Amino acid sequence: MRHLLSLADWPREWIEETIEQGLQIKRDPCQVARALEGRVLLMLFQKPSLRTRLSFEVAMLQMGGHAIFYDLGTSPWGKGKESLADVARTASRYVDAIMARLFQQADLEELAAHASVPVINGLTDHEHPCQVLGDLMTIREKKGRWRGLKLAYVGDGHNNVTHSLLLGGAKVGLNVSVGCPEGPDFEPDPAVLQRAREAARQTGAVIEVVHEARGAVAQADIVYTDTWMSYHIPPEERSARERRLRPFQVTADLLRQARPDVVFMHCLPAERGAEVTEDVIDGPHSIVFDQAENRLHIQKAILLRLLGPRAPV
Repeated sequence: MRHLLSLADWPREWIEETIEQGLQIKRDPCQVARALEGRVLLMLFQKPSLRTRLSFEVAMLQMGGHAIFYDLGTSPWGKGKESLADVARTASRYVDAIMARLFQQADLEELAAHASVPVINGLTDHEHPCQVLGDLMTIREKKGRWRGLKLAYVGDGHNNVTHSLLLGGAKVGLNVSVGCPEGPDFEPDPAVLQRAREAARQTGAVIEVVHEARGAVAQADIVYTDTWMSYHIPPEERSARERRLRPFQVTADLLRQARPDVVFMHCLPAERGAEVTEDVIDGPHSIVFDQAENRLHIQKAILLRLLGPRAPV
């Protein structure tokens, strides 16, 4: 049984082949127009979503399948009336795959442990593998390669996107420099760093964490940031977090520390004036909407890897 729970679980070959298929699908979407005909994807949501929901739903429709949106807040599990194991067992009798957007990585893993169909991590507080597969596809599309390039992530390093960037970048040979404040609230999870560095030994990638934005961004080919207020962070922490993170705001001045042909990336949604200034995200170096579009193409490739076209009768 193949799942996509973490990029740590996928070998480099799967990552590279899935991205290559995503690029092929983008060039010629008609080649997969009926690839998932008759298939059904259940989409479980515990968190809000724009890109994840739309990209998966449109991907299924454009490949001849169907997607079902299900709000877990209104479900028996969400009301404490049913176990997650029973949700997984029941749903597996009806659908061909499950995409879940949850708070806890442990809940996702429990869902996968009891499902008899592929489970896809549509985001947890710990990882966001679909986002980063799309990001790596975008970097390959714009830069032509991963090896020898430097991606600088600046801001809150203790979040799902940073963790998946570290794991995915290490596996394809992309150097990743995380610039963030000191301390466990802002630094990447040590276990993720260890796994990323183990993968980097196989590809030659450089993985580093620094506590100064300009040092992280120096000579970077890609500069990336994310919101300072992820969904699980209480609103009352905003003021304190902004004080710590303000030196890591992506500004035009900070971007000048990178290479002249640097591209700026953000997984969205963005808060202009917080983690990034308006002139950067809406400026000539920004590729955030190309990045967002590629979520559609990579979701198709992910679904095809996990499900495969149905064999003719």
